[in-house]
Amino acid sequence: MPANNHKLDNPVWFSLSETHQDFALSYDNLKCYDPDYCLFGGHISNLSITDAITRYSGLTDNFFIIGDKPAYPSHLTLKNELVCNQMVIQDKIDLDIAENIIQLTTQHSQELFQLVTLVQPGYFKNRTRELGNYFGIFRNDKLVAVAGERMKMNGYTEVSAVVTHPAHTGKGYARQLVAHTVNSIFDQNKIPYLHVAESNTRAIALYEQLGFTLRRKISFWHFVQEK
Repeated sequence: MPANNHKLDNPVWFSLSETHQDFALSYDNLKCYDPDYCLFGGHISNLSITDAITRYSGLTDNFFIIGDKPAYPSHLTLKNELVCNQMVIQDKIDLDIAENIIQLTTQHSQELFQLVTLVQPGYFKNRTRELGNYFGIFRNDKLVAVAGERMKMNGYTEVSAVVTHPAHTGKGYARQLVAHTVNSIFDQNKIPYLHVAESNTRAIALYEQLGFTLRRKISFWHFVQEK
């Protein structure tokens, strides 16, 4: 397992420099995901990226720069700073899996998109599923809970899209899906990590119970173009 945890200080930059380089749009000191897949960008701190942000903003009317706050062009509005806990886990999760967990495929793409967008609007794109493996639990042939992989770099994979339909919460689905996803990532000889809003105390408590620990706080700067 790698010891260079410093890469997690700039997860977008290293993901798009390494495992996810095929999804990268590179603008000098800024690397961004193709907005069809993800709305995240990462940059080299203390270097100007104003022109780079202008170029990227021509492709999408809203996006997130993760890490240090950048200077930005006047045609954009900084909508908010979302402060997240970046959490990591060092060992597999020993948990009995009672549910039938299915690895999702292309045929589930629309249902996956609709569920994640219902619970966490604004983050999941139509092709986000192609960034990694996604797993789901079904009830009466309907997808009701999911978890999966998003940003990937050498040695690390992000756990993401941990959502349960509001009509099916409180049944332990998220716990089992996170355990399944984490153990699958360890089977790939990578360390799982995740980002969760620091205000989401319920989710943080779940992740801590499963063995995740806080590594650092990290900011997601949400930029929009007013129409």
